[in-house]
Amino acid sequence: MYQLNKVDKKFPGVHALKAVDFTIGRGEIVGLVGENGAGKSTLMKVIYGAYQADGGTVTIDGTTVRFQSPRQAMEHGIGMVFQEQSLITNLTVMENIFLGFESQFVKFGIIDWKAMAAAARHQLSKVKLDIDPAMTTANLSFAQRQLVELAKVLTLEERVDGDLVILLDEPTSVLAREEVELLFKLVRELRTRASFIFVSHRMDEVLELSDRIYVMKDGEVVDVVDHDEADIDTIQHKMVGRDIDKEYYREQKQGPYDTNNVLVSFDKVSLAGRYSDISFDLHAGEVLCLVGTEGSGREPILRTIFGLETPTSGTVSLKGQQIRSFNAQTGVSMGVGYIPRERKVEGIVGGMNVYENMTLSQMQNYASGGVLNISRERELARQWIDRLSIKTPSVFKDCGGLSGGNQQKVVLAKWRSAGSDIILLDHPTRGLDIGAKEDVYDMVREMCDDGAGIILVADTLEEAIGLSHTILVLKDGEAQQVFHGQPGDKPSLYDLVHHMT
Repeated sequence: MYQLNKVDKKFPGVHALKAVDFTIGRGEIVGLVGENGAGKSTLMKVIYGAYQADGGTVTIDGTTVRFQSPRQAMEHGIGMVFQEQSLITNLTVMENIFLGFESQFVKFGIIDWKAMAAAARHQLSKVKLDIDPAMTTANLSFAQRQLVELAKVLTLEERVDGDLVILLDEPTSVLAREEVELLFKLVRELRTRASFIFVSHRMDEVLELSDRIYVMKDGEVVDVVDHDEADIDTIQHKMVGRDIDKEYYREQKQGPYDTNNVLVSFDKVSLAGRYSDISFDLHAGEVLCLVGTEGSGREPILRTIFGLETPTSGTVSLKGQQIRSFNAQTGVSMGVGYIPRERKVEGIVGGMNVYENMTLSQMQNYASGGVLNISRERELARQWIDRLSIKTPSVFKDCGGLSGGNQQKVVLAKWRSAGSDIILLDHPTRGLDIGAKEDVYDMVREMCDDGAGIILVADTLEEAIGLSHTILVLKDGEAQQVFHGQPGDKPSLYDLVHHMT
């Protein structure tokens, strides 16, 4: 039996796990559900050894363990099949299966490829996958790669004593129904030698496969439901929990948008493998929120508008002008500003100071004859520091040394000071404390008042409902439902979850 008792995990500004109890017995299939940000991924990483708990205990068959790495977890029979597949596509299937454990096939300093291939066939037979182990992994379908991932985990059988615990992280997110059925059949057959933790946003699949279901919200386990007592409506209500605090999201400041001024238009736009047949209009003064689970197509739509992805069909227009050349330069020239999810990686340039980051997207406005007017750059930065209440000792402060909330404000200032009026916000409040979040919500309302249009991928469903004029619900890359909401007449959390899952 694998057991977590009162496990705690904190990150700067985020209490990710709060005294979590979790148990999985021999041969069990346990479901794990919750909204994005509920703590599921953090819990999985603690179990797998990628994170170390700050408090509480982890035991296997009554013995306390503390994994310092996934390698140590694997030595105790803990394996993981990742949502974002971990296979290296330019390696062969057999090289991927035994990656990091090739030494068992080495004789006199040379790899015995025939022995590796034979061992790989044995592992592939466990998942009923009949392919050549010498195939390059890139030539496999997604479903085949998923089975190779599972075969790779099952190599633990030969390396460890005792039972296995296999973590399945959204394994069905892009599988067809017949492929899902095959995977579920395999999991049920494998439960004689392994226990499974199944994470998915697809409630029907969780109910179909799981013996018990753990429901998480805000870093806590709010309920554990047995298979025989579970139904989709009950679990969805437990996932969404509390009512929305309307004041917190500045709903009283939500004004009408300009229906005659369309800033972005999607007409039956598709991007192969990411989203299909998407249509919507974004108006000046409007907050349009894209809601869905991971892999639903939200982020690729944002990246298409900014010019980082080229659609395979359909028409994208910015301010009435059809876009034919998709690149960031075109997006910026049309007034598009992109605040990405990974602000430290894509939003700011660490090592450059505050004023340099703010003017990075508009250097042409501060150069004459190839010489920068640095004093004008600094003056602009001081104005926006005051306007957005950015906490920094000076314009010379390294932007990488600011708090997350102040980094986010610098990124917003970069685009707004450049005159951007189409603002793409990808999880703008992720990792921010309450005060910083409220500053961002104020900025959203101010940008709408200034005539900007905002497309938002929110961090929580409450945030999506509270901030948005319009919500487009996506599932598996397809539009499911559109909601329109004025203050006091918003869709419910349950309305969104129902169409998402």
